[in-house]
Amino acid sequence: MIKTTKLTKYYNKNARGILDVTLDIKKGEIFGFIGPNGAGKSTTVRTILNLIFPTSGKATVNGLDCVTDSVEIRDLVGYIPGEVHFYGDMIVSEFLEYAAKFTNRPYKKRQAELIEKLELDVSRKIEDLSLGNKKKVAIVQALQTSPKILILDEPTSGLDPLMQNTFFTIIKEEKKQGTTIFFSSHILKEVQEICDRVGIIKEGRLIQVETVEEIMQARAKRVRIKTSDTIKETDVFVDVIKNNGYMSFVYTGKINDLLQKLEKIDLQDLTITEPSLEEIFMHYYEREETK
Repeated sequence: MIKTTKLTKYYNKNARGILDVTLDIKKGEIFGFIGPNGAGKSTTVRTILNLIFPTSGKATVNGLDCVTDSVEIRDLVGYIPGEVHFYGDMIVSEFLEYAAKFTNRPYKKRQAELIEKLELDVSRKIEDLSLGNKKKVAIVQALQTSPKILILDEPTSGLDPLMQNTFFTIIKEEKKQGTTIFFSSHILKEVQEICDRVGIIKEGRLIQVETVEEIMQARAKRVRIKTSDTIKETDVFVDVIKNNGYMSFVYTGKINDLLQKLEKIDLQDLTITEPSLEEIFMHYYEREETK
């Protein structure tokens, strides 16, 4: 549903946006696009939507070219921008009606459902809303016409934790309806919770694409031991931390090799758990820096 091939954007000769980003997002999946602020997430989103022009490469949405078919693409897509800047002097209800009528799809029922779930006051002017309530307006306008594709750029910023949970419930419902969702975020816990696959971007380059399950299960374990011996940081012993007589590290090799290594250590206690996605994410970044 969303495909990019060596998509590149330079803002000028020295200002890098994204470099050779190649993605293939399948129909009905939630694809997480993660990286720290400035990594190129929003540039990728804006280029796919033709809000900015690519320097080179190509992007398509449902087979439509992002440059030549941008009008048709926008009819298929619901978009939540990272920063919400709507018409401040409009009443929320008026703005939602205005936005909905850019398509010919029915929206009244879905609009009412979203307003109720998000507890959005539609009688106020947009300029009088808090950041969180402006983000609610963005969510409703993006989803109210039931688009085939959702492109969400940092969609939870400004929402309180309870409303974030409500938003995730809504997104999971959209997935059940077959909606394709491109979810850009720097909050790794969010991606871990709802995404099928994850693309990791660093300094404008895509460095890894895997399923969340593959990343969590196949790549690393968090090991915590109590020992009088010393564990040094290596290629497979990553992020070694000493604390209160214990030593912990992320292990990135084969589990049988780990057990053989631990057999040679004077162990007093041992715990092996799944690391957080954030720990694994940092491992990918550190690994790229050593290449």
